[in-house]
Parts: sequence; C-alpha cells; structure tokens
Amino acid sequence: MKKLLLLKTAAVALFSTNSFAQPKPAYNLQSDTLATLWYDAMPLGNGMLGALVWKEKDLLKLSLDRADLWDDRPMPGIDQFTFKWVAEKVKHNQYDSAQAAGDAPYETNAAPTKIPGAAITFPLAGLGEIQSNTLDIATGTNTIRFRNGCVFHTFVQANSDYGLFIIDNAPANFTPTLVTPAYTGNAATQATNSVDGQSLQRLGYAAGKVTTTANSLHYHQPTYNGQYYEVTVRWQQLPNNRLAGSWTITHNANAQTPILSQAFINKALQAHTSWWKQYWAKSSVQLPDTLLAKQYYLDMYKFGAVARNNTPPITLQAVWTADNGKLPPWKGDIHHDLNTELSYWPGYTANHLDLTAGFTNWLWNTRGENKRWTKQYFGVNGLNVPGVSTISAKPMGGWIQYSLSPTTAAWLSQHFYWQWKYSNDKTFLLTRCKPWFDEVATYLRALRITDPVSGQYKHPLSSSPEFNDNNIKAWFPQFTNYDLALVRFFFEKYAEINEAATGKKTTTSELAQYPYFSTDTTGLLIAPGQPLNHSHRHHSHMIGIYPLKVISYNNPKEKAIIDHSLAWMEKKGTRQWVGYSFAWAACLYAQTGNGDSAVSMLRRFAGNFVGANSFHLNGDQKGGQYSGFTYNPFTLEGNFAYAQGIHELLLQTHNGVTTLFPAIPATWLNVSFKQLRGEDGHIYSATVENGELTQVTVLANKNGSVVLHWPYKTVRFEQKPKTYKLEGDKLTIHLQPGTSAVFHL
Repeated sequence: MKKLLLLKTAAVALFSTNSFAQPKPAYNLQSDTLATLWYDAMPLGNGMLGALVWKEKDLLKLSLDRADLWDDRPMPGIDQFTFKWVAEKVKHNQYDSAQAAGDAPYETNAAPTKIPGAAITFPLAGLGEIQSNTLDIATGTNTIRFRNGCVFHTFVQANSDYGLFIIDNAPANFTPTLVTPAYTGNAATQATNSVDGQSLQRLGYAAGKVTTTANSLHYHQPTYNGQYYEVTVRWQQLPNNRLAGSWTITHNANAQTPILSQAFINKALQAHTSWWKQYWAKSSVQLPDTLLAKQYYLDMYKFGAVARNNTPPITLQAVWTADNGKLPPWKGDIHHDLNTELSYWPGYTANHLDLTAGFTNWLWNTRGENKRWTKQYFGVNGLNVPGVSTISAKPMGGWIQYSLSPTTAAWLSQHFYWQWKYSNDKTFLLTRCKPWFDEVATYLRALRITDPVSGQYKHPLSSSPEFNDNNIKAWFPQFTNYDLALVRFFFEKYAEINEAATGKKTTTSELAQYPYFSTDTTGLLIAPGQPLNHSHRHHSHMIGIYPLKVISYNNPKEKAIIDHSLAWMEKKGTRQWVGYSFAWAACLYAQTGNGDSAVSMLRRFAGNFVGANSFHLNGDQKGGQYSGFTYNPFTLEGNFAYAQGIHELLLQTHNGVTTLFPAIPATWLNVSFKQLRGEDGHIYSATVENGELTQVTVLANKNGSVVLHWPYKTVRFEQKPKTYKLEGDKLTIHLQPGTSAVFHL
C-alpha cells in the first residue's frame, strides 16, 4: 500500500497543471474530443522518439516514430552529373536534361526517405465516453479522462528512449494491439507526388513479423539492404485496476523496454518532469496578446520535444512522421532550403544552447560525406552541403537550384557562428566553428570566378530559392541577392572568427572583391535586372536583412533599401505565401522596429496557418483569407520561425549592441521576458509596466562587457556592476563573468 501511495503521489505531481508557474495552464492543448487526423494529434517527443495521440475509427491510437528511422539508400543517378555540366546546359539553353537529371529521381524513387514506425491502439469501447483531453506542456504529458472514471496518461520519457502509458481504472483484461505500416500489399506501383506522399509499398520491404505474448508485442521490420527496425510494447496490471505499459523503437538494434514496477514508474515520472521543469526554467516571456502567447508556448514546447544535442537534426516533421499509410510530405527529409535553418532560430535566444548544439554536432559529424559530395559535384576541395539530404547527408536531389545549391554551407555556417557567439565558448570556437569555416572558405574560394566585365567575384551560376521554381529562368549569370548575402555574411564573420581565434587583427578586404547588393526603386532585387515581380513565399532576396543582418537599418542608405523592399513585398501581396512566410516576415519587420506590422504577421500565422494542435500546415486553414495555398502538409519550420518572431520583438543584438524591446507595439503597455540570451552571450531579463521600462537584469557570460542601446538620460542601479558608462544612447557595463547588474530608468 505504501508503494502504491508513492506512485499515486508521483502521478498527481506529474499530471497536475500547477506543478510550477511556467508555462500557464491556459497555454495547454485542451479538448473534449480526440483528434481524428494524425496531424491534429497531441504531440509528444524527446528528440529521438515521438508519439501522436489521436483517434482512428473506434481506436485510441499512439502513432510511434523515431528520428533516425530512415531508408537511407543512395538516390539513384544523383551522383551522375556535375555543377559544371549544369552550367553548360544552362548556357546552351538545354536545361530539360539537367532538370530531369536532378529532379526526376526525387519524384520517381520512393527512397531514400523517412519512414514511419508503428502504432499502439486501444479499443475506445472499453474506455467509455471522453470527458477531457489535455496536453500539459509544462510536463510533456497527455491525459485523457473518461466519464466512467478511466484516466489515460501517456508521455515520451524526456531523457530516455521509451514511452509510458498508465491507465487508471482500466477495464479487466484490457490490452493494447500493435498496428504496423502497410509496407506490403497491392499498391507497390502506385505513385503520387512527394507532397501528398508516396505509397509505402513502393519501398519493396518484406513483411514484418509481430510476436505476441500475454503482456508484450514485438515487431521486427526488415527495411533496405539487410537493415531493420524493431518496436516493443510491454504492459502489466498494477494494483487498483491500473494498467501500466512501456514502448520503444530501435533502428538496427534489438528493442527492449524497461521492466515496469511501481518504483521504476515513480523514478521515471520524477526524471521526466524534472527535465521539463528545467527546460521551462531556462527562459520565459509574458505577452499581452493571448493568441500570440499561447502559440509561442506551444511552439517552444515542440522545440523541447524535437531537439537534443545527440539526436539527428530537426527534419520537416521531426519525430512525428505521417501516419496515413503513405510516406511523409516531402519524404520527411532534411531540407536546408530554409527548413533546418529556421527550425533552430528560437533555441539560441530562448537560452537552449544545449539543444541547438544538436544541429552543429550533426553537421560536424557528417562533414566527411559532405566533402566527398562537394568534390564530386562541384569539382573542388572544401565543404558544401546538399540542400536536400538524407540523415547521413547524402544528396537526394529535387529542384537542383536549391537541393544542390552552391551556398548552402554558407547559411549553415551561421549556426556555427551563433553557437559560438551566444555561448562565448572559446573551445567551440577553436575546435568546431573555425575549422568548419576554414573548410567552407576553401570551397567558396575555389568555386568563385572573376567576372570579365566588372572584375569582381561571382559564381558560375546563381539562384534564389524558390524563385521561378525549377526551370531555366531560376538560374542567373550574376549573383542573386540570396547567394551574395550568404557569401558576404560568410567572409565578414570568417574575419571575426579568425581574429577571435588568433588574437590578431584580420581585415575584411576579401569582401571588397564581391559586388554590393542589386537594388532599384523597389528595394532589393532577386538578381540584377530582376525585381520581385509577384507574390513569393520564400523571402530569399531579403535574407541579408534577416537572419544574416549584413544589411543594417542603422545605415541610412540601407535603411531606405529595407523600407523599399518591405513596401514592395506588401505591394506584391501574400497570395503565394505559406505559413513560414508570415513568421519570417515578422522577423524582417522587427529589424525596423515596426512592431505593429510584425505582430500583424504573427497573428496571421497563429490564426490561419496552424492546425488544431498548433502544427504549421503551410496553407491557409481559413479558406484562403491571406494565401492562395489552402492545403495542409505539416512541417515544423514555420512554428519555430514564429517563436523567433516573438523573440525579435523583445531582444535584438546588432553589431555588438543589444536592444531591449526593439519592436513591441505601442499598445503593449505590459510585457516582460526572463533569461533571454543575446547574441553577445549575456542573459537578459526586462519588464515594461504601464509603458515604462521598470527593471532590467543582465547576467554576464564568459565575456563581461555589455553594450546596451539605452535611449534614456539616466540609469539607476539596484545591483551595481564593476564599472559602467552612459554615453549618448549607449550604456556600457563591465561585469565579472557570472555576476549580474540590476537597473532601471
């Protein structure tokens, strides 16, 4: 009885929405029904394993997934041509053959691809009528209450490779079943497009085997070339009509779940809730707009569910692969077109550098394959990365302007730069950031050529995602502003990195040999002579404004360029935008201090482009109010770009100067944040009450020099720094690392 009491006490602590104050229970997902579509399900995850909780027919369903569950066979034919060959085809207007060589394999072949795992199901008839269905994001748990007294709890253990389910007042002899993906059947030749998802039967797998015992299910599924994955589910009856179960998925390894006992479950509950409590304690925001606040917390919950430092990068759907009998949209692949980059945006500012490290760790660990591909495709040494790749970084093809882009590694370099800048970690700088930049620099220097007219550097071909989609007009003989911004960003930061690593002054003279951005009265062009002539989902030509910030609103000339660019974007309208376009646009507006427009974009995203469970569904879910796209393929990058849009309202760092509340609307009289991390590496908390800045706290990182934009005549310290100076609109504070300053107007 004592052990049972401990279990109940731990369960109450776990499933209470008031275990700690942050985040608010109002931000939870709550319903009195179960979702009937997989992409509306309650999402659970730990970076490696994931589960979606929903209803299919008369079954309660847990769709199970694992991040490294891939059919990673090489894409046929993708290594049979080169960038030089493509350039020749473009030059001689023979692009059909190049288009077919790059794109056809992606659509023709089912694999390589992310693949689904399996599903656990429970008969709803045995559980009764649903009273409530709650995803408590504070603890990462889903609780379903039934009117007959049954309560179904489930979570994916935050720091171990298994999930648990616990059913209070379970019916007698109540057991789960296992539903396996339809890898075999009569639809092996069925082909659809990559957005809708191709048939699983086209993968050609042999039938898997399910082994059943009195209290377990075990599934062994052969995949490609002798590989396999396994799913194990184990359950047992506990006292007082409580059924407890566990599950796991393994890839190329035997699947074994823990043996359940009351003591084990107590320990598991404690470890799981402790992880989430520590996660939420890293940072918080308080917003006066309830729609934006709830979406923010749901998106940051998803970030905690899909990112770890030792797991694969965040793919299009991460650990929530489609459970619809098909391959996931766009094969669930690793898109560096913008998807991975945007997916990690909020982690840095939200003070989750332990989780953002997973991206640079994966990039670092796969650079051998990337260097091989760089040599094969571009014919030069150094390091580039395919814009669309498998989990092992092998190229997958697709629209080759972007899937085989010459500047992908330059954009990915920003994440090495950010991981260093936000952390001020000298070891990371020397052992990861600088070596990565060194290899990318070798590649970019070998690829560039000199324009015979201007005498400046350019690439043999240039493009701008996803302008003109996949035809010959998507290529340009001169730099697009997308490629140019990435190259200029790269060499500007490379000089900074070299100086920080060596202690020696490094010039940026290399930048002088690259052209400046192409502009006209519309602002930034796509490429010289090519304005943005229609609504366009990918703000690629404005990447220099954000996230690269190599075009500054503090520069009068560039301020006009930015204003004209945003005005022209508005004129072209949003009919060809998808959800992430609005989130990115919010970040762009925030760089200008235009909080009203930024918030308008965020509200459109949260109001129109997410599903019932807050997943980004790309299309306008209100029938086309803001966009002509009304479809619903789920991808995550829009969610995480949205979260960063909130951060950009609250905290920005430009050229070493940090600004508090740089873009909040004038109507936001009460707003605050705690422990957001600036690009200078310091941790900030600040509060606005009744329109006045009432308190600021700065916690110094390894470098104790803080420079704040401070447009006030006075500063009053409650906790004084070592030294400080208020000069003009800059407040410079010197702190010992690990110490804080607290001050206000």
